[in-house]
Amino acid sequence: MPMARHAEKVAAIARFLEQEHEGRLSLQKGGVSHMMPLAADARRGDRKVNLRDLAEILAVDPESRTCSVEPGVPFADLVAATLQHSLIPRLVPELKTITVGGAVAGCSVESMSFRYGGFHDSALAYEIVTGDGRVLECTRTDNAEVFGMIHGSYGSLGILTRIDFPLIPARPFVRMSYPKFSDFGEFYRSLLAFCEEGRHDFVDAIIHGRNRFVICLGTMVDEAPYTHRYDQVDIFYKSTWARGEDYIPIFDYFFRYDADCHWLSRKIPGMELRVLRRLLGRQILSSTRLLSLAHRFAPLLQRGRLPDVVLDCFIPASRYEEFFRWYEREMKYFPLWIVPYRIAEPYPFLDSGFSSRIPDRLFIDCAIYGLPNSRPGVDLYTTLEDKLYELAGLKALISRNTYSQARFWEIYDRQRYARVKALTDPAGRFRDIYEKVHCRG
Repeated sequence: MPMARHAEKVAAIARFLEQEHEGRLSLQKGGVSHMMPLAADARRGDRKVNLRDLAEILAVDPESRTCSVEPGVPFADLVAATLQHSLIPRLVPELKTITVGGAVAGCSVESMSFRYGGFHDSALAYEIVTGDGRVLECTRTDNAEVFGMIHGSYGSLGILTRIDFPLIPARPFVRMSYPKFSDFGEFYRSLLAFCEEGRHDFVDAIIHGRNRFVICLGTMVDEAPYTHRYDQVDIFYKSTWARGEDYIPIFDYFFRYDADCHWLSRKIPGMELRVLRRLLGRQILSSTRLLSLAHRFAPLLQRGRLPDVVLDCFIPASRYEEFFRWYEREMKYFPLWIVPYRIAEPYPFLDSGFSSRIPDRLFIDCAIYGLPNSRPGVDLYTTLEDKLYELAGLKALISRNTYSQARFWEIYDRQRYARVKALTDPAGRFRDIYEKVHCRG
């Protein structure tokens, strides 16, 4: 039985953590990491806690529309299982190899985020193994402070071993429409209006260039006169400018970016040519392969140069136009993926002083993929961090992070983090969040 096997796996992890170990511990997971590879990563010398077996779907309950999984389950496997019951999670990240645990720890968002927030916002319960081997059940009422701090903690507060979350009804196809604009103001007003109306199941956008804006509107439907898939030859982000409408099988819609890993494949000469993509096949054209190669060659590729910018910037909606005007003047790099992202309440991991500066519950995730970081004497990650701080914006910490400790703890709540850390990792066996995500080279 899945739950019995799960209990045995958790007990084995707890026993391992109850033992004395020298030095720091890091988590050894299955699959490929979606964090920015660092040329000098101190975690490479840590002793590993083996979590590779935590990759099982424990229960899908069509009656209560709930699901329980281990953290290593990739969303491609999860969606395939829930679609058998015509159900889906409220939020499905865009790459097949993103795991459920990774979506919680790293705060994943996507085109349902205008309504549901991040995947973590719908979580019902977490099971956590602490640094000293205790097992905690965390909900909004039991161990509530731990529950509120787990998302966005990047594995620094303990080991996430189970996630419970709700499911919603699904239909087999997504009907897409692509309103196009040449003026930013008209585009942005329309994007916000579509979010408020709530008539569509999926809302996001692509900014192809200074005067080329597309809103991507998706609605689940039962039938389709034709369908397209974007898992090999065709490239989704290009199709949004070329097409006025589209029909995509719902599974393929969720992972429409996987075959080119958000246009990062265009960094490789010829990788966007149809004939080459047909020859390479689906095994090569996948986020798994592209990210694996990035991690393998990171020390070599980053030697003597800064990594290109791959970054999700979260800007309060009322300040996004100011950010975009600055970005198009200073950065001049496109395309951008735009994801409206509504939070239910201020996140508890934010410092109260910083949180009080945030004017909106709706954020705009402006995703920058592949901006060359090649200006002499300038790290564009730092430039973007400074601009986000000015606008009360945030960034995904899976990227390169150059914050000083002082600035980092102006944004994040150091006292609350330390209080929860003392509960879940009293001996400090796992690196704290600043140490874990701050670049060291």
